[in-house]
Formats: sequence, structure tokens, C-alpha cells
Amino acid sequence: MIILTKLNDTKIVLNCAQIEAVDLIPESKVILMNGKFYIVKESAEEIIEKTIEYNGRIHCYHTNR
Repeated sequence: MIILTKLNDTKIVLNCAQIEAVDLIPESKVILMNGKFYIVKESAEEIIEKTIEYNGRIHCYHTNR
């Protein structure tokens, strides 16, 4: 689960395993596998980093950057 910010500054928690795609419009439109979508302030790169960090915590792997 990752925390993202909608355009009205409310926070949402999304299951990152359900993300199908991220469109850049220039905000990020996060499209879920069920067809629903959210427009958020975070960039695609930030969403990817949050997903990697979350998966690292869940699967117990570390990245040395």
C-alpha cells in the first residue's frame, strides 16, 4: 500500500499491486486493474519509488543506492 496525494490535497492509500498503468497528463493518472483511476500530484517516478520501497519492506530485500 502506498500513500498518494489527490489534486485537492487529500491523501489516498492505494494497493500498488493493483496499478495497471500511470498516464502523464501532466499530473499522474493512476489506472487500476478494475478500470478505476485517480489523478495524483506525485510524478510517475515518485510512484515507482514508493512501490519499490513498499515491495522491499514486504519481500525483505534491500537496494544499495
